[in-house]
Amino acid sequence: MEARVKWVEDLSFVGESSSGHQIMMDGNSGDKAPSPMEMVLIAAGGCSAIDVVSILRKGRHQVTDCEVKLTSERREEAPRLFTDINLHFIVSGKELTDKIVERAVQLSAEKYCSVSLMLGKAANITHSFEIKDAG
Repeated sequence: MEARVKWVEDLSFVGESSSGHQIMMDGNSGDKAPSPMEMVLIAAGGCSAIDVVSILRKGRHQVTDCEVKLTSERREEAPRLFTDINLHFIVSGKELTDKIVERAVQLSAEKYCSVSLMLGKAANITHSFEIKDAG
């Protein structure tokens, strides 16, 4: 895997993935685009959500929506690393049980989400979930 980051102006940069997709980043506290640390948090949520939906679908469960709300704490002094991150999943579907969703979240957290597993080497990562019945 490769990537490229190019300076645009001020503290704004554009990142380009090896698959050709571009995303803006801003070092001015996210003034014009997400900051790099915000992108790390978003990446953890995206990676985990992809896992959870994929696991539920492979189990032939009827998932209709999945949202991850992330909260975090960072060190006050430099380097301002994450110390705590919580991923709260809001999963909607038909006939989903706590056991089914908990298993999907746990598999993502312990086995599949490389972003969260990597961040877990430096921060305390917790997971929670709720289920919304889609009828």
